[in-house]
Amino acid sequence: MDNSLGRKLSLRIVGILGVAIFTTFFALTYSVPGWVEGYGSDYIEGQVEKRIDTTIELVRPPESDNALARMAQSIYEKNKVQIEQLKSDLRGKVHEQWASALALIRDLDCECRDKIAKFIEEGFTTNIAILEATNDKIIDFIHFKYAEVTVELKRDIRIFTASNAAVFLLLLLISFLKPRAVAHLFLPGALLAASTAICSYFYVFEQNWLLTMIHNNYLGFAYLGWLGFVFLILCDIVFNKGRITTEIVNSILNAIGSATSLLPC
Repeated sequence: MDNSLGRKLSLRIVGILGVAIFTTFFALTYSVPGWVEGYGSDYIEGQVEKRIDTTIELVRPPESDNALARMAQSIYEKNKVQIEQLKSDLRGKVHEQWASALALIRDLDCECRDKIAKFIEEGFTTNIAILEATNDKIIDFIHFKYAEVTVELKRDIRIFTASNAAVFLLLLLISFLKPRAVAHLFLPGALLAASTAICSYFYVFEQNWLLTMIHNNYLGFAYLGWLGFVFLILCDIVFNKGRITTEIVNSILNAIGSATSLLPC
């Protein structure tokens, strides 16, 4: 097997594996109910706790210039000590209901999931009234925050996996459409293979790190920027005969003292 054929085969294997891996996980978010919740259970629970605590801390009268809002603010300021105690009591009630509330919402057959889905559609709001919440209201509150995090995480996982699958598919297609550019494709292929290896490590050993990166985070935007950079390289190969890619690769080869050079494709 000559070097050219070996390089083509290697690139296509990388492309096929990347498409298969990320398409599989994209499909899991639709085909397996509760897969996201099962895989990300610890991460989701941690995010729910943070959001509940933040929501309780930020509970206060609505800000407005109308008379009713000013009156509510005045009452709030006069009774600040009592309200802080109510907040503390509410945290205690949340803690008491925490385990049972999570057990309910994680049951895929629980009717509460339909109820929370309606909350999300209608827009669930938290205001000063939650300080007087009954146990049922507190359970709804926990369920809503759980569903909120889960819906966001599922959406972000779909964006993450679909973006990766699309770039790998593009790499695979270009390896067939522009076989003479196989040497140029090694740069984006190596970058994609490296990022997939890192994601695979995090998937197996560091789930929370991976989900933190994916879920509405600056690291997630950085990763999308990384994919965007790979996409631009692929576009350069397709539409610009790989001239920019050629310069990048030749600079790397010169830096490591190689006499080999690459020409535009």
